[in-house]
Amino acid sequence: MTKEEATSLEKFDAEKIGHIDAEQQLELHEEDDSPIEEVRVTVPNTDDPSVPCNTFRMWFLGLLFTCIISFVNQFFYMRQTTITISYPVVALVSLPLGHLMARVLPTHQFNLGGWRFSLNPGPFSIKEHVLIGTMTACNAGGAYAVDIIILQKIYYHDEKPFIAGLLLVLTTQITGFALAGALRKFLVRPAHMIWPATLVYSSLFRSLHHITEDPKDANRMPRMKYFLLVTLGSFCWYFLPGYMFPTIGMISWICWIKPDNVVLAQITGSNGLGFGTIALDWSAVSFIGPLATPWFAQVNILIGLVLVVYVMVPWAYYSNLWNFQELPYPFCFALPRETARPTNKTLVPDGPCLDEDKEMVQRWKESRQETEDIHSRLMRVYPEVPNWWYGLLFVISLALSFVTCVVWDYMPWWAVILALAIAIFFVLPVGVVQAVTNQQPGLNIITEYVIGYMLPGHAIANVTFKTYGYIVNIQALNFVSDLKLGQYMKIPPRIMFMAQVISTVISGIISLGTATWLVNTRPDVCTQKGYPFTCRNTNTFYSASIIWGAIGPARVFGSKDNAIYSPVQWAFVVGAVLPLIFWLASKKFPNVTWLKLVHWPVLLAATSNIPPYLPYMYTNGLVAGFIFMFWLRRYRFSWWTRYNYLTSAAMDSGLAISSLVIYFALQNQETVFPTWWGNPNPNDAIDHCPLGGSNYWETS
Repeated sequence: MTKEEATSLEKFDAEKIGHIDAEQQLELHEEDDSPIEEVRVTVPNTDDPSVPCNTFRMWFLGLLFTCIISFVNQFFYMRQTTITISYPVVALVSLPLGHLMARVLPTHQFNLGGWRFSLNPGPFSIKEHVLIGTMTACNAGGAYAVDIIILQKIYYHDEKPFIAGLLLVLTTQITGFALAGALRKFLVRPAHMIWPATLVYSSLFRSLHHITEDPKDANRMPRMKYFLLVTLGSFCWYFLPGYMFPTIGMISWICWIKPDNVVLAQITGSNGLGFGTIALDWSAVSFIGPLATPWFAQVNILIGLVLVVYVMVPWAYYSNLWNFQELPYPFCFALPRETARPTNKTLVPDGPCLDEDKEMVQRWKESRQETEDIHSRLMRVYPEVPNWWYGLLFVISLALSFVTCVVWDYMPWWAVILALAIAIFFVLPVGVVQAVTNQQPGLNIITEYVIGYMLPGHAIANVTFKTYGYIVNIQALNFVSDLKLGQYMKIPPRIMFMAQVISTVISGIISLGTATWLVNTRPDVCTQKGYPFTCRNTNTFYSASIIWGAIGPARVFGSKDNAIYSPVQWAFVVGAVLPLIFWLASKKFPNVTWLKLVHWPVLLAATSNIPPYLPYMYTNGLVAGFIFMFWLRRYRFSWWTRYNYLTSAAMDSGLAISSLVIYFALQNQETVFPTWWGNPNPNDAIDHCPLGGSNYWETS
């Protein structure tokens, strides 16, 4: 990078900013706001380009938290009890540290070859804070490819050099970033690509930095005070379902009428279909994002949930389809997702490339035709990331991917091309779905299925192909989401690019190093003897490698070995045709409104997270969504515009901090809360419905 580019990354000089004349400045600040209501009430339509963000404080704290979170999250990922330090925790902890550094660091100006900078350019800014949060958030989930390295050594006894694992991790994490550059025009700049989850973070940062309140809201509770009160309430409340009173998190009250009735327990128990189960636990309610996901999307999730969970599952189970009653109930929830019976809905493709519904297609058309909104125009002052940066990153990643997979025999060279082709083909349609609905259809099943047919009997090749096809797609959309947050918060794109790439490289190295250290030093790791390092998540990954790789879909769904599940493959045809049928019907009957409101990608993928999540989590989340995204939005709109997204951020923050305190201060010290009705013995059912996930034949 040249000195001039580095200077532009540090601070845009006044001369460039001055090129925006007074008339244009007035246009930028007084132009009509975003056409999207949710954005108008959450994101300010002003910006101050002189606010520092590419500072020593940002890099120091961002990289510090990247290192800490990469180590801690990978360490606990391999334990029986998984603990994750999430975005809200980093946002809250980094805030006082940023202000402390602004108070104690020297303000002296340094000069390095003509590049002038200061360790302390002024007050800790919201833009620095956003960059610190995004640097760590994009790595909070760890590196998916680390499971492949653990799998090879522990389960298949085929250890590769550290450099092989490192290149595998880095290429699968970085390649997706390169794809994001081509998506900016379609998924970042258009106003109708809103990315609902980013509005929660935008509201969080605005509150933490005391953004100036509107004078008309002078008599209302300040956002910061509201955030702190809700965070405190969430923190305190979680001690009940998380430690003292876990039954309150899954109240299967209908089952209590006759808990020894196996059918009643299977239908109403929290480990069964969860019909009527009440969850007073934000960790169970929040996973669908009920305060961020648009209500129309939640309605489609509800329809998909009813069709799959409350129609298809009982019909298949109680009719004993394929002898399903020999399995614990409900069969597709009791087993790990990758080893679930093939009637699992994840085998139905989501069909996002089709004209799936009126709402998303309309927004897509508007995003292609519309001129820039206020937030896009405000970003003109910042130099955009050149296309050749993304292109060079992709070429390097692609070359290293070939080297990694061919030299160390992960999979053939053509499989690399095919996996990346799948990721690239689906990244835009999946991105449109996520940008509008806050739901992300996954490619893990389809990638396992494709390579399972092409390379049967190759377990490592199967999971490697899945990682390149699935995670590259995910990483691309994660970076696009961060770019959208950067647009809302007016973060210079080049700084966002550098922060994300550098932190991802460092995080990948630390995650792999942590996993390698544990595997080499912990006896019996990834076994029950090695408790607490039982690698529960990696065991699921191993199951997938056996079912889809070692055995192969041809033996399960195809014509080999008289596979009884071969009819399930018709689900691919059904998933592809349904959106087309409804699209044609909506054209034929334009006055039938409900035809235009069916979102098949969201509806078919609605239950794709079951397991590990359970049906009662969906139903309780949808109740919360109805209250906040429908009732309050319609009938208490003034309150909703001010506090809705802030409520979501505060609840997440309180829950995250409380869960860490409970684990490290109590559970890790073996401080066990006394056993009572609301806190049963670990061997008993927490919801007092012991037959909820039982086998029909053994208990009837």
